[in-house]
Formats: sequence, C-alpha cells, structure tokens
Amino acid sequence: MKGKLAFLDRWYEGTKALARHPRAVPLLAFIAFIESVIFPIPTAVMAAPMMQADHSKIWRYATICAVFSILGGIVGYGLGWFAYEAYAQPLLEKLGKMDSVEKFRGMTDEYGGLAVFGAGLTPFPYKVITILSGAMKINFGIFIAASIMARFAQFFLIGAIIKKFGNEAETFMKEKFGLFTIVAFVVLAVLYVLYKQLTH
Repeated sequence: MKGKLAFLDRWYEGTKALARHPRAVPLLAFIAFIESVIFPIPTAVMAAPMMQADHSKIWRYATICAVFSILGGIVGYGLGWFAYEAYAQPLLEKLGKMDSVEKFRGMTDEYGGLAVFGAGLTPFPYKVITILSGAMKINFGIFIAASIMARFAQFFLIGAIIKKFGNEAETFMKEKFGLFTIVAFVVLAVLYVLYKQLTH
C-alpha cells in the first residue's frame, strides 16, 4: 500500500512475525481483542502460522481467537453506542474503512441481525461491524448471538482449512477463503429472505 495507508504493510508483517514470539498465545489473544476495536490487521495473519506450526493446538487457538474477538467486539459496540462521532468515525476514516461502513449500513438496513452474522463470518472488517452495530443501536443480544456464531465459525473454518491442506492452506485462504465465506453468506441471506416471505 502507498500513501497514508503504507503503515498497514509494516503492521501486517509485524503481526505475522508475532507468531514466533515466546509469548505468542497471550499476544494472539490481545491481537484478536484489539482487531475488533481499532487494529486494522486480521487476527488470522498471526493465528494461521501458529496453527500451521502445531496442528494439535489448532482448536485451542481458534477458540482463543473467537472468544477474545467477541470480547473486543463488545468494546467496539460500546464505542459505537457512546462515542461514534467523537472517536469511532475519525478512527474508521483514518483506517480507510468508510466504504465498508456504507456497505454494512446497507446490509443492516436490508438484513438486520443477519448482516452482523454474515459480515462477521466473511473477511469484512469486524471492527466496522462492532462499532456500527453500537452506533445504529442494533439489539445487543442479537449482536452478541450473531458475533458468537460468526467468529467461532470463521476461526474454526480457518483451523479446518489448515488441518486439511497443510502447507497449501495459506494459498487457499488468500485465493478462495473470502469467496467461500461470501457465497455462504449469500446462501444464508437468500434462505432468510425466503423464510420471511413464507412467514408473512
């Protein structure tokens, strides 16, 4: 990346390098937490090399990622609820996420809580979901339930891909993971719309 977002490349490589740190596990939890609020690099960048290095700990790492991502999501939700214009919006602008903000607004208007689940499952920036869910006053219970399902599904799916494909997993995730999860969300959205049509 160039210009104001050039720092993201440095952060990406730095995050990936943390997988080799002696205290990688607590650092993974920390990255998963802050990614849900302010950090622009996906947790999977650090989690994937750790899972690759020790397949016996894949599900442990996936659980840590999911739990701390959800806890960070609660903080993001609170920031959106109480301080969107003062803090959250300028932060999202600095990170270059305003296009994602508008996309999520549109998804929420059409699908409600399903948008939280779908966006949380896909590579869509989770911090955008958490902050805007609070700003748009999405029901907190729906937000938590959708986040739990989406974040556990995403990290366990990453773990399953690594367990299945081994050294080829990183290539698979770069090329097809995003498409796979987006297709899954579209299928869910279609089923949801059909359900609404049939029950009204």
